[in-house]
Formats: sequence, structure tokens, C-alpha cells
Amino acid sequence: MRFILVALLAGLCAVSAVSLGGVETSNYSQKQKDVWRLFKYINQPSYYKDHVEIGNNYHFYENKGLYTKPEVVEEFYKYWHYDSILQRGEIFSVFHEEHLKQAVALFKLFYYANNFETFTEVIQQAQQYKQLYYGKNGAHYNGQTIYANYSGYYLNLHPEQSLSYYTEDVGVNSFYYYYNLYYPFWMSGEEYNLKYDNRGEVFYYMYQQILARYYLERLSNGFGEIENFNWEVPFETGYYPSLVYPNGLHFPTRPHYAHLHEYFYNYGQKYGFNKYAYSYTHVQDYERRIREAIDSGYVMTQSGSKVELFTHEGIDILGNLIEGNPDSPYYHYYGAYQVFARHLLGYAYQPLDYHHLYPSALEHFETSMRDPAFYQLYKKLVLYFFKYTNKKHYYTEQDLAYQGVQIKNVEFEPLVTYFDYFYADLSNAVYVTPEEFVQNTFKVQVAQERLNHKPFTYKIYVDSEKDTDVVVKVFLGPKYDEYGRYINLTENWMNFVQFDHFTYKLKNGQNVITRNSREIYNYIHDRTSYYELYQKAFGVYEEKEHQFQFHDNQIWYGYPQRYMLPKGSHDGVTYQFYVMVVKSHPYKPHTSVPIVGSGQQYVDAYPMGYPFDRPVYWEQAFYEIPNAYFHEARIYHVQDEDINTTQTHQHADYYTE
Repeated sequence: MRFILVALLAGLCAVSAVSLGGVETSNYSQKQKDVWRLFKYINQPSYYKDHVEIGNNYHFYENKGLYTKPEVVEEFYKYWHYDSILQRGEIFSVFHEEHLKQAVALFKLFYYANNFETFTEVIQQAQQYKQLYYGKNGAHYNGQTIYANYSGYYLNLHPEQSLSYYTEDVGVNSFYYYYNLYYPFWMSGEEYNLKYDNRGEVFYYMYQQILARYYLERLSNGFGEIENFNWEVPFETGYYPSLVYPNGLHFPTRPHYAHLHEYFYNYGQKYGFNKYAYSYTHVQDYERRIREAIDSGYVMTQSGSKVELFTHEGIDILGNLIEGNPDSPYYHYYGAYQVFARHLLGYAYQPLDYHHLYPSALEHFETSMRDPAFYQLYKKLVLYFFKYTNKKHYYTEQDLAYQGVQIKNVEFEPLVTYFDYFYADLSNAVYVTPEEFVQNTFKVQVAQERLNHKPFTYKIYVDSEKDTDVVVKVFLGPKYDEYGRYINLTENWMNFVQFDHFTYKLKNGQNVITRNSREIYNYIHDRTSYYELYQKAFGVYEEKEHQFQFHDNQIWYGYPQRYMLPKGSHDGVTYQFYVMVVKSHPYKPHTSVPIVGSGQQYVDAYPMGYPFDRPVYWEQAFYEIPNAYFHEARIYHVQDEDINTTQTHQHADYYTE
């Protein structure tokens, strides 16, 4: 049951409270071992004898006293007793209301277990539910590598699909998937302590950055702005995902110029009382109410009172409202816009019932970013945030300047990208026999070319009139459009991606800040595979070591380091970096442990994306303040065999200007 995995992963993200860099004690090592055993071959029941015994004999309902909220046991028991739970092998989507209810009910069993033993025992019972045997006809494999291309290689039916190396990248899609595990749209900020993270503002900033980064990649391939669309006009961009569900059902496709109006969309299908059949009406209603809230400057609550939008918390309120999460001021009025919009644009058939679902790529977080419609949809949503910020006071030169600090120069080493092979371990996703389950006799991996870049350093030369603590922000953005025309900052501020962000102690006099691309914390390394983590966890336990080491930033969701730079081109694509040094403004977290909801992960208390969190009115002001600096740079793309050739270095003078 895929919803077991969703509930389990969300539970682990919600309760994680480990310190960065590693954790100690043999007790923790034992728990690591127990957890990784639970994840082994997650698509099928466990064959560990202790798991089978507990799964068959333990019953959560008889142990209500072991939960801090016994009522969550009662709630899940209804699904269990009436045999309404999705069975193993059925298609699951978190965007289907009934599926979500079941996943949340199971998640609460995990979350409110009052000790680790209860937590693992209820998981083991869930794993054994509706056991099905998946045989392999006696086949045994010592190891196999599958070489894979992107869908655009074979079935390139639209210019947008030439970007499939980016939209289908495993790291890019994992980043988005993990973000939604840490901040599920269904999770209450009050109940699960997400309120200190300003989740509504995080929602806006996440999608603004996703769109900006996608635009940078489009420019490297000769494309321009992300297309706009109108619900009343046929949707121009078709999508053919080349994806198949484990049960053999192919993902829905969307033809070019798809009609989204209910009459055409539902033609030949039953309407009934299925709310998804009326998605067109829902998105129209919700959009109108969002516009009314922004124009009026307030939102309605369920009690009929009004909440001001143009306050310090306004962007957070608006973000919660548009996401449609439980912290929305009035969920039933402003609705779950993205749920119905994804269903509509995904062009999926209406579900016959919750056991017979046919969700599109847009209705799974791990595949959403593959569909070009994803970017068009969230551009529409982000434009509502821009409508809101347009009504706020723009930054003046006095707002932005930091007296006594001046950036004299910025230097970048050559910026060069290339494709190299990445090996993804799929061993844990295959179905095995009981013997293979225990023996780990084979390994399956996929080799796929992914974008990467040569390591580089950059330097910022800063003069300061005093010793002072500062925050350094570095943004990467376009300078010219696809036709080579300069883009004025007043029309370009929303296209900048936060490239680096850190605190620094300036000394009186001249300072040289040196940063290496491998050390930038905004980005994460290729994630360690389950197989490697499993071996490490067992190694820690069996060898009685005291540290289980991992990359610090793998604790969080993060954008893949490989995609720190857009692809560029053979002749070079011109981009620009905006470097800004501002006064230190520390964020005050509510706990000392860096967990979701604490605010501990924030570098400072400035608005997310500052100074590009508001529209730019005076472009020249951003150029004239002494504590900021625009640096033009060209990004080159080379073939794998050219990476280390002398020819690459002969053109180094042209890479950065």
C-alpha cells in the first residue's frame, strides 16, 4: 500500500529531531537498524520473522492506552473494521480526498504512538495487511544496470519536451517530493507545530523559486517565458508522460489544445456527485475569491470576521489560503484550488470510486514537475502573490543601503556544465522472494545522464569601516531574454534564484570572502541510496561505533547541487549575479533543535527572497547602493569528452566578465 509509505515518511519528517552531523549512543544505533529494516523492500510485506509475528499477532485497537490520543485509534479502526482501507497494489493519490483521509488516519497512529516500540509495531501490522505474494519465477540476479533516456529522446511531440533532462531529473523531482513531505498541505500548523516556519510564506517562496529556476533553464535552451493560459481557452501544451503504474496502467495523457470546460472534459463520463467532475467550476470560483481578497485587502473567516492582509503576517496568511491548508482562514470558502486544478490539467478520467482511480502525473508530487502544465499552473498562482506585493511599498535606496560597507568587486571562476552518468539504486523497489529478501543477492540500478558542473569558487571583495556581523545574499538571474534583449530589473526581479546565503563577520578594512561551490548549503549532494544507508546503519550497530555520519544538509529537502547552474550553451549564455551585504538580523527560533516548525533553519529574519520579495520600481537604486554589486557571467556547456581538454581553458577569459 503506497499510502503506508506516504504516512510513514511524513511521520518520520514530522518527529525528526536529530542534531546535525551525526547522533550518538548504541540505543540510537539500534533504532536506526529497526527503522531501516522497516523500509526494506517497502513495496511488499516484510519477510523478517519478527515482523511477520508482530504483524499477525499485534493489534493496535487493543493497545489504545499506548497512544497519547486514543481517539486516533478509534478513527483508524473504522477503516480497519469496515475493510475500507486501500489494498496493496491499488493506485494511491494524496490529491484524492478519500485516499488522503486514510493516509492521515494511519499517519496519526504513527505520530501519536507514545514510544518507539509502539511506533514500529503498528507499522509492522500495517505492512502485513492484505499480504500478496510477488514471485519471480525462480529468476535470480547478481546485479544489473539499466541505461535510461528521458522521454523527450524518443517521443518529443512538443518543443517543451526537449527540457525533459531537467523536468524529469530524479534530483529535481525528489527535491519537490521531500518539500511536500516536510510541509504537507493537509497538516495543521497548530497540531503539528509548523506555525513558526511561516509555512504560507514558504509556500509562496518555494514556487516563485521553482519558476525562476525553470526560466533560467529555458533560456539555456532558447525558450522564453513560461506560457500563460486561460481556463476558458483550450490548453495548448500536450503531455505524453511515458509512465506506467506498477499494476500496468499507463499514466493519462493530455492532447494538444485540450478542452477543460466541464462539457468537453467529462464527455462520455458520469457526473454524479463526484466533486472532481466539477473541477472547472471549483477553480473558477476559488480564483475569483482569491482576487477579491487581494483587492479588498482582507480575507473572511468562518465566523464572518475579517482578517487584514496588508500586515507583517499578510504574506503568510495569503500563502495558507492559496495552498488550501488547515491554517487557511476559511478553508471551505477559499477551497483547495491546487487539488482541482491539478486534476483538471492532468486530464485524468473521473474516478469510478476510490478503489478505481486513474490519477495523472500532476496528482503525484514525485512526478508533477515532469509536466509542463505544472509550471504554467503555478505561474498563475504566483501571479496572485505578485498582485498582492504590488500593493506594498517598494524598497528605496535608503531601505537597501548599509552605510559603511561597500562591495568593490566580485570574481567567479569559469562556469562550465556537462552531462555525466548517475547511478540510481532501484534494488529496494523490486519484488523478491523470501530467500532473496534475507540474502540481498542482487542489485538493480539505473544509469542516466544528468546535468552537472565543474567545481568553482567565487570571491567577494568588501571594504568595511568597522567590525560588523553581516548577512551575504547572492542571487542568480537572467540579463537578456531569448532574443538577446536586455530585461529591465523592474520586469526581471521575479526571475532571480537565491544562489547563496550566509552570515559573515567583516573586519575593519578590506575583506575577501571566498566561497566554494561544494560548500554552498542551499544545495544538497546526490542523496545516499537506501542500500548504502542500510549498510551504514547495520555497520554502526554491529561494530558498536558511536557515530552514524551523513551529509548535514541531507536532513532537509534541498535543490540538487548538480543543478546549481543552468545548462548554458556551447557558445555561452549570459546571466548575472546580484550580490548584497546587509546588516545581520538574526532569526529567533523557538527551539534549539533544527526540526520542522522551529524556524531554526533560517539564516536571518529578513523576508524570504529579500530584496526581491517586492517589485522593483527604481532599477538604478539597486545598482547605486554601495553594499550591492551586479556581476555578469557566461555559463558554458561542454560535451563529456571536452571537460578536461585544454580548449576549455583557452576560453576561460570569456566565461566570466
